[in-house]
Amino acid sequence: MPLYESVFIARQDISAAQVDTLADSFENVISENGGSIAKRENWGLRTMAYKLKKNRKGHYVLFNIDAPATAVHEMERQMRINEDILRYLTVRVDELEEGPSIIMRNKDRGDDRPRGRGRPDRAPREPREPREAAPSAEAKADAGGDAGAKEGDGMNGV
Repeated sequence: MPLYESVFIARQDISAAQVDTLADSFENVISENGGSIAKRENWGLRTMAYKLKKNRKGHYVLFNIDAPATAVHEMERQMRINEDILRYLTVRVDELEEGPSIIMRNKDRGDDRPRGRGRPDRAPREPREPREAAPSAEAKADAGGDAGAKEGDGMNGV
């Protein structure tokens, strides 16, 4: 049978339990039509690059599918009907990926990077010296009289 990878994005408003229920229903569609799900990964709630149907985030789920084309077409038809599904993409592949997907590997790897303001490639900053205080309005008045009118600006005596 042909092999497929399928990812769908569900609305941010639904709970993780509802996303699992959706994924279970799509898995049942595949199995009822003579196929099987080799792997299922829930990537969780992720921020999207742009809004989809007024949603900035979405629940992502990946399926690795070993099923006939009719089963995949039926699953995609169910995804089009369901209003909780924002987008889906199914791609035929030559072989299924073993182990966790690149998204799951990056999730695990991302926890050990440094947080905060520190940058390991730069030395710490040296402390700055305090700035001089700006002159007050009284000091300006004592120094030159009227601050608004200057000699030669066409505003003499007006």
